[in-house]
Amino acid sequence: MRKLTLSQLGRHLYRAADVLRSKMDASEYDIYIFGLLFLKRVSDEFDEAYHRQIRKLTVLRERPLPMEDAIRRAKDPSRLSDVFIVPDESKWTHIMENLHKPGVGELLNTALYPIEDHNPTLEGVLKHINYARQVGKTTLSDDVLRTLVRRFGRYSLRTEDFESPDLLGAAYEYLISQFADSAGKKGGEFYTPRDVVRLLVRLLKPREGMRIYDPCVGSGGMLIQSKDYVEEQGGDGRTLSLFGQDSNGKVWAICKMNMIFHNVLDADIANDDVLTKPAHIRGGELEHFDRVISNPPFSQDYNSKDLALPEVRFIYGNTHEKDQADLMFAQHMLAVLYQDGIMATVMPHAVLFRSGPVKKIRKGFIQDDVLEAVISLPPNLFFGTGIPACILVMRPKNGKKLYAPERAGKVLFINADAEYASGSNQNFLRPEHIEKIVDTYEKFCRVADSTGAIYANVVSTEVIAKEHDYDLNIRRYADNIPPPEPQDVHAHLFGGIPKTEVAEKETLLTAHGLPIQAIFVERNKDYYDFIPTLHELYEIKPFIELYPSVQAKEQLLKDTFSQWWQLHEQQLRNLPQARSLKDLRSSFMTSFDIVLDPIGLLDPYKIAGIIARWWYDNLYDLKTVIADVSPNDPPPQPARSFPGLIESKVATTTSMLTDEEDERDKTEKREEALSNKFIQRLIPDYIRELSQTEILVADLQQQRLDFERGEDNEISDEEDDEYFDESENVEENETISKNYAKELEERLKASRTALKNAEKQLLDAKPRGKKSGNSTQAQTLPLFASNEPDPIKQLTDEVERLSQEVAESNAKLEPYRQIKAQLAVAQKRLRQIKEITYLVQTIEDAHTNLTPQQCEDIVLNIAHDDLASELERYLIAHRYQVISSVENWWNKYEVTLQDIRKERDKAEQKLAKLLKELGDLND
Repeated sequence: MRKLTLSQLGRHLYRAADVLRSKMDASEYDIYIFGLLFLKRVSDEFDEAYHRQIRKLTVLRERPLPMEDAIRRAKDPSRLSDVFIVPDESKWTHIMENLHKPGVGELLNTALYPIEDHNPTLEGVLKHINYARQVGKTTLSDDVLRTLVRRFGRYSLRTEDFESPDLLGAAYEYLISQFADSAGKKGGEFYTPRDVVRLLVRLLKPREGMRIYDPCVGSGGMLIQSKDYVEEQGGDGRTLSLFGQDSNGKVWAICKMNMIFHNVLDADIANDDVLTKPAHIRGGELEHFDRVISNPPFSQDYNSKDLALPEVRFIYGNTHEKDQADLMFAQHMLAVLYQDGIMATVMPHAVLFRSGPVKKIRKGFIQDDVLEAVISLPPNLFFGTGIPACILVMRPKNGKKLYAPERAGKVLFINADAEYASGSNQNFLRPEHIEKIVDTYEKFCRVADSTGAIYANVVSTEVIAKEHDYDLNIRRYADNIPPPEPQDVHAHLFGGIPKTEVAEKETLLTAHGLPIQAIFVERNKDYYDFIPTLHELYEIKPFIELYPSVQAKEQLLKDTFSQWWQLHEQQLRNLPQARSLKDLRSSFMTSFDIVLDPIGLLDPYKIAGIIARWWYDNLYDLKTVIADVSPNDPPPQPARSFPGLIESKVATTTSMLTDEEDERDKTEKREEALSNKFIQRLIPDYIRELSQTEILVADLQQQRLDFERGEDNEISDEEDDEYFDESENVEENETISKNYAKELEERLKASRTALKNAEKQLLDAKPRGKKSGNSTQAQTLPLFASNEPDPIKQLTDEVERLSQEVAESNAKLEPYRQIKAQLAVAQKRLRQIKEITYLVQTIEDAHTNLTPQQCEDIVLNIAHDDLASELERYLIAHRYQVISSVENWWNKYEVTLQDIRKERDKAEQKLAKLLKELGDLND
């Protein structure tokens, strides 16, 4: 049985939301989708567990029980402890059986609520979902809800139906991110972009056995990512204790479901305002944690009178109640840390420089040395807000002194606001950006480039206090704005490239294999000139690209990558047997840096980013490779391996192509299928034939059009005028106002008609004998020849002329007929190739004929090409920097003021001469 893939399930779930998308806002309909997803999942899992028990009691038992007893025992909750209890009225089969009846909203409510009643851990999670509630002035119609239910019923959601065990959790997170994007500002209240979460987790580095806490937990992504990080490092994520709290009931329910879908059943997630009612209290005292990680709502209001335990939590004071709760959240996090704990929280930039109570709190942070790092983030990373944001990394009082003494009395400022990638709706952090921030934080050092722009700086708390009055505005300490473009007056006046400017870029140029002497010659002790062989700006780019040492350096990078791949691809081939993603990741990350960094062309963050991006892009494919073939069968189970991954890709593509609910046209669906890297390698012959046939059709269409236009055909002026109408225009679809082929066909038709008439006239005009009895009497011929033209001869000549005309027209039309015949055949074949059914059959036939070794080779080749492509992208970007730097010098200094004056003088002389000539003429 084919398994559901992540993209297949994600697409299915998101399309189900289309049913409600036009009925209400994304911030409202998300919970309906999540509720139905939860209902379908627990129902499917319960049915599987129940039938497994029936089989154990009736088939696998030495003394099989009667079916009636087996059913009674199978319903015993103690036998179903690994799933949620689902009563009969909550089963999906019950819903489908009653779906035709009126009141579908109530049917869903009465199915959902008993699940909460039968499972204490779900208390409060489901009963706030009301499918019968009023939306606007009406409730959701039965027809809308029926469509929604039927769409959810399309796939079974048992774990054994998925290509990897954690697929449902990943699909749920995908759904959350899509809803957050649609909901705009409201989406930002419960979802933090995955790249920001990954950065926070990397900064905190949670370990096995730790207690992790998020006081503004939202959808729970930070807790889940902490668990994933521990497992990536080879630890057991199940040993983590996860805690969270959120004031929004709906968001809390989303988080609870998210934990369940990720198989985190023991997370302690509370629903209340953490400032007024912190939930994690034991024995009247706050619970403490090893790591606190959060993205609290920005600029929220609060009431100081309602604050709980202020003397313990808010020891640095209160901010203004209007729009300034940010540092109140930060103080709460600080208060719940173990002595050796660390917290990282997202904050708006305003907390760094606001005056009044906010400044007083900052002063306390600095004086008690609890602030370890301030990291400025790029703009527009978060959903629904453009407010500049930063990360505060903090430890409790004396935490640095005891557990990081080298950082005591210091604060690290990292200004990363200029390093990001642009997306369609918002910006995001690439893996290399995260690597750079984390590496800088770990090294706790100053980082600046050759221009003096400061990426990171370590500043003493004494300097912050005395010289900056506790202002933490990051540009005071880490100003990453590069200096203005240098302009050398002497070079502008007299020419030459300042050696000081070249020296600043020398590292960039030589890293790419371009020595200074390759592009410049000595002018004097302070200036260079461009080499004499360069005459125009456009010559610089090809000169650099083709320069031998540049090509040699680029080839060295590519060859080194190829050698690395040859040494390490076997680890990827062995993955189905080793089944250790942690070892594979560690080996790839470490070795890739070791072999490529010495070349010096790419910086270490980009090198690490290449592997990191490949890893995260392909993580679920790798999980599919090591997943059990049959999760419900007893171990040891063989891995699905590379054939299993190929099977999942084929299933995803063919299901998309044949999905009747997907309203896209066939062309769009076919293009999506053929853009899949696995499909491209699976059916190269099909893709080649499709391309060749499209080219052939286009070529034949052009030949037909050329013929119809009369190109390469001789047409007399009279003939041309006869068929040309100036009022007609060539249409966009290539319709032409004069058509040589049509003209020939009309001539041929006219000639044939004339020929037929002439032949008839000739036949009629020829003498015929008259019969008399059994004899034929010849017609009497005139005794003397007449001066009148012989009509028979005339008709005979006319027939011969028209026959020649028909033959000539046929000869002229023959190439056109051949083109049309070939075009008809090619178009018929193209239509056949483009049929979805044909494409699906081609894919399935190719998949059926694959051997396991071929599956393995396809996966390995794609992995190699993906890494090589990413490496090439960075290589091209670095080369572009080199070329741009040299071109910039040309644009600035190649044309001097003296050159401009000379050109001006020449123009003045030319103008004076012209005026003189005009004056002479007037005289």
